[in-house]
Amino acid sequence: MEHFMKPAPIEKKYFTPGVMVFVVLAAIGLVFLAIRFIGGIGAVTNLDNQHPWGIWIGLDVALGVALAAGGFTSAALGHIWHREHYHAIIRPALLTALLGYTFVAVSVAMDLGRYYYIWHPLIMWNGTSVLFEVGICVMIYLTVLYIEFLPIVAERFIGRVNLPGLLSRLNKTVDSLLRALDRGLDKTMFVFIIAGVVLSCLHQSSLGSLMIIAGPKMHPLWQTPILPLLFLLSAIGVGFPMVIFESLISSRSFGLKPETPILTNLGNIIGPILGIYLAFKIGDMVIRQTFVYLTTITTESVMYAIEIVIGVIVPLRMFLSEQVRKSPAGLFIASSLVIFGVFMNRLNTFLVAYTPPYEMTTYFPSVGEIAVTVGFISIEVLLYRLMVKIFPVISHPQKDVAPQTKFSVRGMI
Repeated sequence: MEHFMKPAPIEKKYFTPGVMVFVVLAAIGLVFLAIRFIGGIGAVTNLDNQHPWGIWIGLDVALGVALAAGGFTSAALGHIWHREHYHAIIRPALLTALLGYTFVAVSVAMDLGRYYYIWHPLIMWNGTSVLFEVGICVMIYLTVLYIEFLPIVAERFIGRVNLPGLLSRLNKTVDSLLRALDRGLDKTMFVFIIAGVVLSCLHQSSLGSLMIIAGPKMHPLWQTPILPLLFLLSAIGVGFPMVIFESLISSRSFGLKPETPILTNLGNIIGPILGIYLAFKIGDMVIRQTFVYLTTITTESVMYAIEIVIGVIVPLRMFLSEQVRKSPAGLFIASSLVIFGVFMNRLNTFLVAYTPPYEMTTYFPSVGEIAVTVGFISIEVLLYRLMVKIFPVISHPQKDVAPQTKFSVRGMI
C-alpha cells in the first residue's frame, strides 16, 4: 500500500523507442565531435576570423548555464529559505544542474582552438578578465555540484556494498568510508550550498558582462550597462520553469503521477520573477530610448519582439492565472515558453545582436555544429535516465515492503 513520498531509484526499463532515438542522435553528435578533435575546429564549424564563436558558445555554454540555474534556485529555496515542501524537486534539479554544467565545461573545451589549454585559468590568474571570472566560477561550482550529489551516492550504497570477487574484502572498508563521508557532509553541506548560490550569481551575471565589452559591435536593443543584471534575472526566472519542465517530462516518461501541488506552488513564484525581469527590460528600453529600433521591421526588431512577447509576456500572463498553475498541461506550456524566451535571449545576445567589424559573410551554424549540440542534449537525457535508475533522485510513492537486501554493484551498472 502506497503511504509516503520518498526518493528512490526508478524501477523502469531503460531502453524504450524514445531512448533509442536519443542514442542515435548522440552517436551522430559524437561522430562529428571526433572529427572536430581530429581535424580541428574548422573541419566541423562555420567559424572564421570574423565569427570567433557560434552556437557552441551562444547556446551550449550561455544557454546551458542558464537552464542549469534550477540547481541553485531550488537549493536556495529548499535549504536557505527552508521551504521544506519543495524538497521533492531539489534532487532532480541538482542532477539536472550537475549534468548541465558538466556539458558546459565540455562545450567550452570543444570550442577552444587549443582545447588542451583549458586548465590554464587554474594557474594563470587574470583578475581583470571577465572571462577568467566566469571560467573559475564555473569550475568551482561544478565541483560544488558533485560534492552536493555525494550524499545521494552514499545513501544509495551505505549498507548495500557488495563488491565482486577479491574486491569483496573491501566491502566493510568502503561502507565505513561512505558512512564517514555522509556524516562529514551532513555537518558541512550548508557551506557548499551557500557557496553554490553565490558562485552561480557571480558567473550568471558575468556572462552578460562578456557582451558589454563588445561595445558598438552589439545592437543597441541588447547592448546595455545592466546586461549582467538582466542575465542574472533571466537565469533565476528560467530556473524554476526548468524544474517544472523536467519534473513533468520525468513523470510522464516513468509513468509517475505529476507533483502538481508542489509545481503549482512553484508557479506562484515564477510570475513575480518574470514581472521584475520584464520591468527592467522595458525600463532600460525607455531610459535608453532604444524602442525606436522597433519602429522598423528588421531581423533584430523581429527577434527582439519574439523574445519579449512569446518568451516573457505570454508566460507571465499564464503564470498569473490560477487555472494555469493548477493544470500540469498549463504549467508545462508556460514553462516551455519561458525556456524558449531565454533560448531566444541568449541566441539574440551572442549571435543576432553581435556584428563583427569588417564582416564579409554571415554566420550560420553548420550541420556538424547542430549535430554536436543535439548530440550533447541527447547524452544528457540518456545520462539523466541512467542516474535516476541507479540513485534515489526522484520522489515517488513507496510501498510497504520488506527491508532491502544487499545487491551487487557489478550487476546494477
